[in-house]
Amino acid sequence: MNALATWYYSIHNAIFPRLQYLDGLAPLAIRLYLVPVFWMAGTKKIAGIDNTIEWFGNPDWGLGLPFPELLAYLAAYTEAIGALLLLLGLATRWISVPLMVTMLVAIFAVHWGQGWAAIADSSAQEVAVRLGTAKELLREHGNYSWLTEKGNFVILNNGIEFAVTYLLMLFTLLFSGGGRFTSVDYYLSRLWPARP
Repeated sequence: MNALATWYYSIHNAIFPRLQYLDGLAPLAIRLYLVPVFWMAGTKKIAGIDNTIEWFGNPDWGLGLPFPELLAYLAAYTEAIGALLLLLGLATRWISVPLMVTMLVAIFAVHWGQGWAAIADSSAQEVAVRLGTAKELLREHGNYSWLTEKGNFVILNNGIEFAVTYLLMLFTLLFSGGGRFTSVDYYLSRLWPARP
């Protein structure tokens, strides 16, 4: 067992300490993944701000949130500006906090009632029957091959899966920062080092 441990650690120590020089790639990848998510969400809210305010405030078919106008503007601009800051890796830790708040609101106010999955399980009997019926109708009355040439039909479950994933990615950025060599934050910290 001792020889196995020695062998394991010799290989481990030969490979993984060298990766520390590339440790900025992981935060960069997370940031670049989140940029279009928040940019599209924020700019869509801004473009239809009146509808966003109505959706945020309406208790019958919307979210029924208090102060819908204030919250709609906060959410929209947090997402849009947050996307730009994530793209640059500027104030990464700071912007992660309000973006995490928007994800928590999305989780509990929008997606919670639909469970975990974002896309319904097509192997579930009830979902499979409905999806099969939709496909039959489209084959009979629509241009099915054109409709499906960019991907398969799915039933959106709208669960918390994506929002929780984004929340965890932001949580990671809160602790890692924008990334060594890959963010404006890194170069600003080199230019103006923190003082004790």
